[in-house]
Amino acid sequence: MQPRTGPLTGVRVVELAGIGPAPFAAMMLADLGADVIRVDRPGGTPTAAAPPPYDVLTRGRPSVVVDLKHEDGAQVVRDLATRADVLLEGFRPGVAERLGIGPDECLAVNPALVYGRVTGWGQDGPLAPTAGHDLTYLARTGVLHAIGEAGRSPQPPLNLVGDFGGGAMYLVVGVLAALLEARTSGKGQVVDAAVVDGTAHLTAMVAGQLAAGWWQDRRGVNLLDGGAPFYTTYPCADGRHLAIAPLEPRFYSAFLAGLGLDEDEVPDRNDPDAWDALRTVLADRIATRTQAEWVEVFAGTDACVAPVLSLREAASDPHFSARGTYVARAGIVQPAPAPRLSRTPGGLTSPPPSAPGADTRSALTAWGIDDVDALLGSGAIVQA
Repeated sequence: MQPRTGPLTGVRVVELAGIGPAPFAAMMLADLGADVIRVDRPGGTPTAAAPPPYDVLTRGRPSVVVDLKHEDGAQVVRDLATRADVLLEGFRPGVAERLGIGPDECLAVNPALVYGRVTGWGQDGPLAPTAGHDLTYLARTGVLHAIGEAGRSPQPPLNLVGDFGGGAMYLVVGVLAALLEARTSGKGQVVDAAVVDGTAHLTAMVAGQLAAGWWQDRRGVNLLDGGAPFYTTYPCADGRHLAIAPLEPRFYSAFLAGLGLDEDEVPDRNDPDAWDALRTVLADRIATRTQAEWVEVFAGTDACVAPVLSLREAASDPHFSARGTYVARAGIVQPAPAPRLSRTPGGLTSPPPSAPGADTRSALTAWGIDDVDALLGSGAIVQA
């Protein structure tokens, strides 16, 4: 295990294992130097992101298994909470309370604790107790309706927009804000991060454009949703794709120059009625060369053109290689910690645990939990 670095060195976090946003948030805090202990359930977390040695979302922190239904299991979590600055959980509303590890119980033993919780629908509201996933949250917020081609069904954007963008990132922002405030007030608080709230918040720019009449409430017909022929993708001669985004006039001029087209002879991009004709002109020209050939043409220009790479290809892209955007650890190529800090950079400390509970004895002992052997004997905790 590498020594911890980063601006959050010294911050202690208890993570109650879940799926989606909560582990991503915990990974980010660990990447930035926080001492995070992951509390798994017996048998591991159902529908985990990947098998234990490959679940990158669990990197950088030890795993302990605690049976939260055991009479002593909840007490272990409360004991950890007394030693922590932050607790993260992603259960359905009411579950933590029923287990005896909700905000009231944890803040009672540690009034300065920041209790961060993330759900899909939020802690209250008509849908709060119901199940959901990234796609259903995006559907309700209107975001899914806006993604995809005109005349076709909406396109799921992986689970990056909801789970990780609207959920995990907002949980991290809320936790760090509350942690900063607690440093002066000495008082903790509850952070209620909902995927739907964060996702809706991400649409702030579009909300203004919609109100101004600049955005049509239809997909595939707007400037940034693929409707504009100069902000979209095109197939090349080899079937691979090129992404083009020369929005500004000077970038557009560089783009047309690279294509060998005269700006005065192509349909006017400022006239939406001419977009279909312009799309045909651009598609026909881009289809005459391979992706690699176009990359060479536009290299070093401000034409805002990029090859559409696969996930595996991206990791070996020269730009990302130069910056170290991706790293290989324990045989897994994965994104490096982000963002980068000049004086207190974060870093990777340990690979994903080999199994849930692989670190139960050592991690709980390091956190000062008493009677670990007795807890193991009672079944309240489990060593893999």
